[in-house]
Amino acid sequence: MFALRWSDVSAGTMQVFVTKGVVRNHFGKVKTPASRKPVPLHQSVLDALSEWRTESLYQGEGDFLFPSIRLNGTQPLFPDMVMNKIIRPLLTEAGIVGKTIGWHTFRHLLATNLRSMGVDVKTAQELLRHANSRTTLDLYTRAVSADKRIASGKQIEMLMGGSVSVPSCVPSAA
Repeated sequence: MFALRWSDVSAGTMQVFVTKGVVRNHFGKVKTPASRKPVPLHQSVLDALSEWRTESLYQGEGDFLFPSIRLNGTQPLFPDMVMNKIIRPLLTEAGIVGKTIGWHTFRHLLATNLRSMGVDVKTAQELLRHANSRTTLDLYTRAVSADKRIASGKQIEMLMGGSVSVPSCVPSAA
């Protein structure tokens, strides 16, 4: 995300082309061919990026999407700075405390949410740009409690040969 330049975003195809990565301000190629595949963008993301571009001091095709103002746009923002000064304070404000949140947390969250929504594993693999689906399933996704409850209920229903009521989520204390 931090290595992206405006030229990497295509409003016409509604995609972003990830060709470079940046770690501690050292730029290089992304790890695998799967990592180089374009990422589809939702119209709302394109709209937000378009609005951001009009507000940015650095709007040229070769400029970073998220430039460091302190470095006059010659480098992108530092991911650790964004995490520590923006994201973690917002999480605290939202009441999310006592959890270790890092950039990879968002990838795990995306993988788990895609799985929970029933998205095909191959589609999830490609959205996460993993080289293979085992990485997506074995390392990135976690079963969600509601999904486990539904699966368990379906198993009991099958074994009992009848209809078993399966709550879709944990009952509230109403």
